[in-house]
Amino acid sequence: MSEITASTVQGDDVVEFVEGDESAAAETTQGDQQSDSPAAVDAGSNGVDEGDIAADYIEELLDICDLDGDIDIDTRGGRAYVSVNSSEDSNLRLLSNPETVQALQELTRLAVQTKTGAFSRLILDVGGSRQIREAELDRLVSASIDRIEVGGEASVALAPMSSYERKVVHDLVAARGFVSASEGEGRDRHTVITAP
Repeated sequence: MSEITASTVQGDDVVEFVEGDESAAAETTQGDQQSDSPAAVDAGSNGVDEGDIAADYIEELLDICDLDGDIDIDTRGGRAYVSVNSSEDSNLRLLSNPETVQALQELTRLAVQTKTGAFSRLILDVGGSRQIREAELDRLVSASIDRIEVGGEASVALAPMSSYERKVVHDLVAARGFVSASEGEGRDRHTVITAP
């Protein structure tokens, strides 16, 4: 059975819940009863609620696929971050391909939006795939900046990416003192890096 751990930052305090703990189970049950009411969703909807809904959805998916994984929920800046990891060598790596994680994230967001009636910005990570992708993006940004510096190109356009990946790229580019902007629409939305 999967273990779900949730944490959120409230002021300077970090509040954690672990499924299986009787007090946490009571908190979850009370939250589940409140979430059935539209007014309660509007009044109490936050990253933890969104994370709890997402964790339940992912846990059901893992059970259907007969995969083992521990689910951690974190809230940063009002956005829920849901991570699925395994402490042992499991077949969870089957779901850790970046494209698969992106598809699962969209399905999970839809499940959350259906339950809350509000747009979801949650981020899903399976088996550390986000860290791997962020390292790839770092190498891509470095190579692009090298092309501008050494090759004399005015700008470099990257391949289309998700909004989360574009945000990571913008942060990496800014940290190196260069300028980036998103261009295009829909699936063609991409980042262009230019010299300062």
